Amino acid sequence: MEAIMKKPRAAVGSRCRKRASSQEGREKCARSSTQAKPSAPNGLARRQEEVELQASVSPYHLFRDTAEVTVFRESLLSWYDREKRDLPWRRQAEGEVDPDRRAYAVWVSEVMLQQTQVATVINYYTRWMQKWPTLQDLASASLEEVNQLWAGLGYYSRGRRLLQGARKVVEELGGHMPRTAETLQQLLPGVGRYTAGAIASIAFGQATGVVDGNVVRVLCRVRAIGADPSSTLVSQQLWSLAQQLVDPTRPGDFNQAAMDLGATVCTPQRPLCSQCPLQSLCRARQRVEREQLSASQSLPGSADVEECAPTTGQCQLCTPPTEPWDQSLGVANFPRKASRKSLREECSATCVLEQPRALGGARILLVQRPNSGLLAGLWEFPSVTMEPSEQCQRKALLQELQNWAGPLPATRLQHLGQVVHIFSHIKLIYQVYGLALEGQTPVTDTPPGARWLTREEFHTAAVSTAMKKVFRVYEGQQPGTCKGSRRATPSSRKKPSPGQQVLDSLFRPHIRTDTPSLKIAAQ
Repeated sequence: MEAIMKKPRAAVGSRCRKRASSQEGREKCARSSTQAKPSAPNGLARRQEEVELQASVSPYHLFRDTAEVTVFRESLLSWYDREKRDLPWRRQAEGEVDPDRRAYAVWVSEVMLQQTQVATVINYYTRWMQKWPTLQDLASASLEEVNQLWAGLGYYSRGRRLLQGARKVVEELGGHMPRTAETLQQLLPGVGRYTAGAIASIAFGQATGVVDGNVVRVLCRVRAIGADPSSTLVSQQLWSLAQQLVDPTRPGDFNQAAMDLGATVCTPQRPLCSQCPLQSLCRARQRVEREQLSASQSLPGSADVEECAPTTGQCQLCTPPTEPWDQSLGVANFPRKASRKSLREECSATCVLEQPRALGGARILLVQRPNSGLLAGLWEFPSVTMEPSEQCQRKALLQELQNWAGPLPATRLQHLGQVVHIFSHIKLIYQVYGLALEGQTPVTDTPPGARWLTREEFHTAAVSTAMKKVFRVYEGQQPGTCKGSRRATPSSRKKPSPGQQVLDSLFRPHIRTDTPSLKIAAQ
């Protein structure tokens, strides 16, 4: 689930929850660009912007009829009452009478669900709430403990911000969570427009709409919005629609229903339109039916320009003329796919340094990353970032190892393979080396920021998924190292089973992305 580092659940992702991306070290907490803190908490100015926006788009993409809004709310909530997913954070919030504990339970779930699949979050959430059931419990935790529990979930700045926020609530706000979306966004670190709205509506019943990747998809299809949903104009329109539609009597259920619908029915590919409670309101579905009818009658398709174009100029919410309708996609023509940004490529040489005969059992060396930037505060194998020249790598890497462990035999430093790990803005290629200190006096003293761990301790430490991939490469090339045996020759290695070959292929370098179609939680 790790691979892409970027924005939390946003107006262009999916709750899967696709949450628009965030970047470690510069995570934007932006459910699209609108997730950022407002430059001025001026509700009047925002309403004025919305009025101007409404005047600049066609009624074709809006809800002008209050009856339509009523049907939307009732249909969606009836469906949710029948089909809602049984999730631990929902049970926690529904059964909690203390508003601060209820808001805390929602807050943790919403942060974890940023750019991370629901199935992955469930176990992390359960362990988190067992360890820190209240804000006060979390506020007393250390960053090391938080990173350790968060290990493998990705985007570690999310955990850091939760810890910072809990401490602020306890130390500065008297242990009470802010009660409105506006104050949540203003007072809590890492809480943007989406997260604030989710907490306020679910925990406190505030009638405020939310927009995450799933809601983006639902609204774009229901109103046939084909313009780029990450643009400021379209994003503002989506937030305006969400606010107009939210049910004032059940805002939390309504927002969760919209997200559930996008996650389970109105999916990125192969949506289940026949099961959608909003079929009768869906302009994307109507467009599909018109196109199919035109095709069956051998007539040119109709773009319904007269319905969606404003009195002057091209409609700003329609699909650009340069992107013709794709009959094979159907309703998945909406929303428009965001253009992919090219990734910066970097190369890092990293080494698993092991003492097979250390006192108390074999040990491997880990060093701690700086407290800011990419993967801040996590533990990793000694690494150097540099140009992809093996000769330069070996020399620099050996020097780095000796900085931590003293003189080492250069001839034993062996290249074992490579791992590619994808962050939102970086394609990082790890050249994996191994060095086993057999027959040497065990190293017992280590400088600050380094420690020797057993393999069992490594698997429970605050290490990134990238380092776990690196260690798998090392283990695959070093059978029996822990027991002090020498490396097996190729002929002596057991051929992996077909099932193992499939598993191994999953960990070979490849790029996985799904922002707006799903997430690979990046670190």
